[in-house]
Amino acid sequence: MKAKKRAYVSVYNKERIVEFCQYLVEYGYEIIATEGTCKVLREAGIAALSAHELTGYPEPLGGKVRAMHPAVYTGIIANQLTPEQFKELGRAKAKVFPIELVVINLYPFKEDMEAGIPFEEAAEHIDVGGVALLDAAARNFMHTVAVCDPDDYDRVLCDLAAGVIAEDDRKYLMYKAFSYTASYDALVAQYLSYQLKISFPKTLTVTYEKTQDMLYGENPHQRAAVYREPLLKEGSIARARQLAGADLTYNNIHDANSALELVKEYDEPAVVACKHGEPCSVGTGNDLFEACDRAAEADPLRFRGGILAMNGVVDARIAARVRDMGVEVVIAVGFTPEAMGELRFNKALILLEMPDIRSKVQFTTFDMKKIYGGLLVQTYDTALMEDAVCATSRKPTEEELAALTLNYKVAKHAHSSAVVVGTQNATCGIGAGQTNRMLALRFALSLAGDKANGAVIASDSALLNTESVEECREAGVTAVVQTGVPDTKTLKLCDKFGIAVLCSENRHFKA
Repeated sequence: MKAKKRAYVSVYNKERIVEFCQYLVEYGYEIIATEGTCKVLREAGIAALSAHELTGYPEPLGGKVRAMHPAVYTGIIANQLTPEQFKELGRAKAKVFPIELVVINLYPFKEDMEAGIPFEEAAEHIDVGGVALLDAAARNFMHTVAVCDPDDYDRVLCDLAAGVIAEDDRKYLMYKAFSYTASYDALVAQYLSYQLKISFPKTLTVTYEKTQDMLYGENPHQRAAVYREPLLKEGSIARARQLAGADLTYNNIHDANSALELVKEYDEPAVVACKHGEPCSVGTGNDLFEACDRAAEADPLRFRGGILAMNGVVDARIAARVRDMGVEVVIAVGFTPEAMGELRFNKALILLEMPDIRSKVQFTTFDMKKIYGGLLVQTYDTALMEDAVCATSRKPTEEELAALTLNYKVAKHAHSSAVVVGTQNATCGIGAGQTNRMLALRFALSLAGDKANGAVIASDSALLNTESVEECREAGVTAVVQTGVPDTKTLKLCDKFGIAVLCSENRHFKA
């Protein structure tokens, strides 16, 4: 008599499980299921056998140990047992029920984390038995098939219809199972590290969820995709909702993230333009239209083909202003119906909605940069001018202080060496990414032109020396903020020219 085929089924996500098991029965499988899954299957008319009926062991402790039974594990690896091992089981009067198919998905630990349940309760919700069974089945992939994703049900059914589960599919499902359990365990580890405030563990295991494929990578011949951090609930470009426009590219997302990180620095209505990961202009105002107008006037050419990030809702008036700017992407808290109507005339213009755009960087996240063969990890740069002190006789006016604050935020997010010329409402010129800070200064001043007269300068590191002070005086700059205190000779020169200097201990290099 041919041995009976068995499928062990225990799923939290019961999407399509009834349909899948109906087909399994048609293909000659006996269904063994844990209590909750068994109840659903029986209610659908499927003659499922409960796990405790197979093992003779009840499901105590709320079902916590239902899967942790030797009969189940032995059944999963039964096809690997040697004759001697079978004899050993016989001497121990242990029953063996070979299992050819293991269908399991895990308790949604992530949802509990997002709900903010207490630590002790969360620890109770960590799935252990399901992880162990999936790993066991995956390890024995040539004899026992592990299925953890409802999206793979059709793959398995197609193989069964053909009479055999192909080796390539067995290996793929093996990969899926190990990837799934590894991600699950990594998520638990991440959560625990956040709870315990462990910044830099001995080994770093992180997991991300794929959100979408990109049209292409940095270049058209490169493939790309976007992944998001599971425990980060808000404020990420990876969670933005696309309302209109062309397919996103890798560069779109990269630039959009640069704009997003900078616009988060402003509490007042603000508009940030970025291109190639670099700030082009920033404008603030009493309302978002005024901010948008100032950002546009600050540098109307450089950000064409770039990104606009706005920390408010785009209305029809703003949309009309944006429509002719030549940008590729607009990120905002939202868009009014009138604005959508205005912007949809440009079919290629990408509109991203982020209601939580103003949310600040969370302490649970780290700034990570992939390097070949490794990973650089650091905390985010959340410092600003809190520690800044005046090093000159003349202190900055209220207007100059507002201007220094606005432009220092830009310098912080521009690539080093960064020098930003601007007013209290907008940038006038940004020099960044230079290997020489004087070159960055001269470039920023050249972009600013006459607007530099009466403006201020913010530098992401030390800037001032006698040469740079002369450049500032000739341009009409009235105040500077930088890292570190200039030498006495330089400060005397600043006092002579009436240039107020604020000094911070915080450096803001950005690679």
